Parts: sequence; C-alpha cells; structure tokens
Amino acid sequence: MKKISLLLVLFIGLINAQKLTSHEMSIINQGDVNTALPIYQTTDANQHKTLLSLSTEADPLDPNTAVLVKRMKESLLSTDGGVGIAAPQVGINRKIIWVQRFDKEGAPFEYFINPVIVWRSDLQNLGPEGDLSIPEFRDQFYRSKVIQLEYVDLKGQRYSEIVEGFTAVIFQHEIDHLFGILISDKKEKEKNNSYNKVDAYQKSDMNRR
Repeated sequence: MKKISLLLVLFIGLINAQKLTSHEMSIINQGDVNTALPIYQTTDANQHKTLLSLSTEADPLDPNTAVLVKRMKESLLSTDGGVGIAAPQVGINRKIIWVQRFDKEGAPFEYFINPVIVWRSDLQNLGPEGDLSIPEFRDQFYRSKVIQLEYVDLKGQRYSEIVEGFTAVIFQHEIDHLFGILISDKKEKEKNNSYNKVDAYQKSDMNRR
C-alpha cells in the first residue's frame, strides 16, 4: 500500500511540474494565436538567459501546449530557410521542438514533445550549422550520424524511431536547445574532442537551423 501511495505522489508531482506558469501562458496566448511568436536572440540579455536555461517536460494534453506547438511552426515558417526550432527560442523553456524531416518524402515539418535521444552512434558527421537565435554565426560541428529518439504527440501517444543523416543532425541541434546548449558555446567545448570524420552531408546541409 505504501508503494502504491508513493507512486501516486510521484505521479501527481510530475503532473504539477508540467503545468505551464502564468507567464508562459501569457507568452503563448499573446496576440493572435494563429500567428508566429517572436524568435529569441542572444543579442538580448534577457532572451539570452532564457536560451541558456534548462527546459522541463510539457504536458501534451494541455490545450495551451497545442497552441504553442502551432505557433512554433508559424515562427519556423516565418524564417528564411530554417529547418528546426525549439520552444526556448520562442521564450518557453519546455521540451518541444519542430524538425524538417529530410529523411521523408516531401521533407515535411513535424513536431515532437518531450523528445529524448536514448542512443547515439559513435560515428560522427562533420558539417555546417547556424542558429535562428544567433545572428551571423556559422561553424562546423560534429554530430552522431545515427540516433534513436523517443517522444510523444499531442494525444500523449509515445513513439520510438531511428533517425540518421542530416535529419539526425537537426534533432541533436534542437534537443541541445532544451538543455540550454548553444552552438556558439558548444564550439569551445569541442576543441579537445576527437571524432571519426565522415562526409555524410547533402546539399540541404547549407540550410540554417
């Protein structure tokens, strides 16, 4: 009985932790809910602080989460060639991302709630990356060639899939945002690391993330 009660407390605690704050809801619902949210920039001190903060899990069944997902897509589509965006980039430190799936026919944009990379290949790609939140910054970065991803949708349905190539790079880039990791900082940390280099990028790699 004590074990069941403990599990119930942990479950309730998790639900409460996922609730959006009044500040987050005010951002999500400001203005026209069918339009893009402004994309945060590192050049603004307060916005930069949000970009460097850890994100917490989102409640997929909260109607406000659905609004945030929709507005994030509008924000991404409003950019010049962006292929991915994370919730911190619109001011919400929650685990939600959009990624353009170059590994699927038609390269559709898809959303992912509470995404987790549960496995990464040792083999690394080396290729160019930019960031919608870091003006005029672009450099070469190493990323795992293949990843295994787990996530949920707006119905709470859980999924697991293997992703590789350029799309896997986008996933890694956007999930880094959920941990407050920016590529401008990542470059410094990579200086003393060694990787197996492979030329696995395609023409679409020149897009910004």
